[in-house]
Amino acid sequence: MEKSDKSLILVSNRLPFQLLEQDDQLTMKQSDGGLVTALISYFNAESNRDVFQQKKWFGSADFPEKRWKKFKKQSDVQTDFTIEPVFIDKKVYNKYYNGFCNATLWPLFHYFPSYVVYDQEFFENYEEVNKIFAERLLKVIKPGDTIWIHDYQLFLLPQLIRDKMPDATIGFFLHIPFPSYEIFRLLHSPWKEKIVRGLLGADLIGFHTHEYVQHFLKTVRMVLGYDHHYRTITMQDRLVKADMFPLGIDYEKFSTASRKPEVVQKMEAITKNFPDKKIIFSVDRLDYTKGVTHRLLGFERLLEKHPEWIEKVVFVMVIVPSRQIISKYNERRILIEENVGRLNGKYSTLSWQPVIYRYNNLDFEELCALYHVADAALITPLRDGMNLVAKEYIACCSEQQGVLILSELAGAASELGEALLVNPLDTEEMSEAIQQALTMQPEEQRRKISQMQKRLIDYDVHSWVNDFLFQLTEIKQQQKTEQQKYVTPSIRKEIIHSFQEAQTRNLLLDYDGTLVAFARHPREAVPDRNLLQLLAQLGNDPKTNLTIISGRDSVVLEDWFKDIPATLVAEHGAAIRKTDHTWSQKEIDQSWKSVIRPTLEMFAKRCPGSFIEEKNHTLAWHYRNVDPDFGFMRSRELLDTLFHLVRNGQLQVMDGNKVIEVRQTGVDKGVAARNLVEETNPDFVLAIGDDKTDEDMFRILADRAITIKVGPGHSAAQYSIASQRDVIRLLNELIS
Repeated sequence: MEKSDKSLILVSNRLPFQLLEQDDQLTMKQSDGGLVTALISYFNAESNRDVFQQKKWFGSADFPEKRWKKFKKQSDVQTDFTIEPVFIDKKVYNKYYNGFCNATLWPLFHYFPSYVVYDQEFFENYEEVNKIFAERLLKVIKPGDTIWIHDYQLFLLPQLIRDKMPDATIGFFLHIPFPSYEIFRLLHSPWKEKIVRGLLGADLIGFHTHEYVQHFLKTVRMVLGYDHHYRTITMQDRLVKADMFPLGIDYEKFSTASRKPEVVQKMEAITKNFPDKKIIFSVDRLDYTKGVTHRLLGFERLLEKHPEWIEKVVFVMVIVPSRQIISKYNERRILIEENVGRLNGKYSTLSWQPVIYRYNNLDFEELCALYHVADAALITPLRDGMNLVAKEYIACCSEQQGVLILSELAGAASELGEALLVNPLDTEEMSEAIQQALTMQPEEQRRKISQMQKRLIDYDVHSWVNDFLFQLTEIKQQQKTEQQKYVTPSIRKEIIHSFQEAQTRNLLLDYDGTLVAFARHPREAVPDRNLLQLLAQLGNDPKTNLTIISGRDSVVLEDWFKDIPATLVAEHGAAIRKTDHTWSQKEIDQSWKSVIRPTLEMFAKRCPGSFIEEKNHTLAWHYRNVDPDFGFMRSRELLDTLFHLVRNGQLQVMDGNKVIEVRQTGVDKGVAARNLVEETNPDFVLAIGDDKTDEDMFRILADRAITIKVGPGHSAAQYSIASQRDVIRLLNELIS
């Protein structure tokens, strides 16, 4: 990556360092956590040190401001980052962090809805802290800086910055799972809308897995109605990209750790303590999502079913203290310790106990020593965003011996498919996986480990950072390209000149929203005399083939345009009338209507003011006359229902402008437009439309036509034009 003269602004809930004070001496200690380790490793690498001119890290301080001022005066400690503490009132921070972050968002996003606390004051404090971060950042951000915001504690921050700096470059990465919409929708409506809007303030939103990306995209569609195309979300004023970036590790750091004398010494001590025994190992932060009690039950089931392992295997289980102020976590610790005591009491002998339990932090050397000597790693969270322990264990298998038993509900499972994947709730399955791991042949261990190691080498932490920053640059460039698409006076002149110079021309014009404004009911959008005169002039020009290409049915189009010398395309291409006034209809199976109609009728009843329009080949549910918020909510529900209904059928659901339409696949404006253009092979082609149904036409004619979208929003069209009135003005200029 080329050197930038701009700054990288990293933002997370906590700073990457702790400021400790002992005997009046201040020291800075690097914090634990995957993000800190990943980014410090990345910027420590020689090749990455000069990617940005400056690197600043903002996070809430877990130390008083007075201590920070004292440290700055007496210390000359240099770090790769300029540390920028954000000081927050303790009471506010407690309700934000231990309240909304970890009593509401954390359990919900990890699929523990029964643990969720719904407290309006918690959310208000969450908003307040996000605003404090925004105010602090806006004082230092300069145009051209890259802002990279991390994790669920700061969901609202991207939009708060965007409101004040519309052109800012903002990335966001979520380190925990993004849940399915059915889980996310359990949040209060104002909360979930603010969270989604907050995230969409970013230009690029990153997730660990494809599944999380898909959950997020559906949530955006259901909550705010923004559609997406290839993971790019189409908003009114810009594009936002959502994609997967599975967090990697510093592979070399872990793979070479066994050469360090301190690690070798600790490895020897462990093997001396457990001679001639198989070692199973796990390490987790204290959390109810980690599945520790289920893991203990799985190990106990192994000893019940396979007593030959008694006195021949030990389970070294390390729990790292976390969030002890929250009652659920203390309850979990007591439960774990009760299970450890019960299991050891049941199976221990004078010379052996099955579970070696430790409730403490591990330093790097101890951790790597355990990784190296373990015959199997038992990593079975009930739900986890990624889980870097699984990756670190694989990296530490330097002799390619060892077996990873991994929960299929951890994000890492999508990358580490060669592991023994288990349902973390199924103790029977877990016990069988442990048995398989303990008896696996060295050749098979080597084959599995080598494949996983190659994957981790190919996409390590350096790849992760580079990939995210590259795609952030790409989406910003795409946004700029979109902003340059409006039909300016000079572009208008070029279009008119090309039209006048051409000997043969094709004009393909949508009807509703393009030639006429939208009306309360489709039947009211009748063409007036001025429009009919304009179309007649265009159609009577011997050099011009005029086509009105619409979703309207053939009866309506024939009635309105029977005297206009134009080709009429009805129902997006299901029926076509050439200038000889004869209609050709596609033979399309209509039996699907009886399956879809009851669903549309049910929603029409549930949404007063909405109605169904049935055409020869399509069914449409209109909600233009419904209260906007209520109609939108019902439309999202209908879309979700229809997608499930048509998933395995030959039907297409179109989310149009205040209308949802169902039609047969293979019948669209793109196919019809391509066929008409190929028949005449004209010198000049102009296609104009306003709706999602017109995108098929824009895409298929991309290399043949000048394509124009009416109104705001991302489009495959070459240009955009502000309104329907501007379309009429342009058409009048073509013939003036």
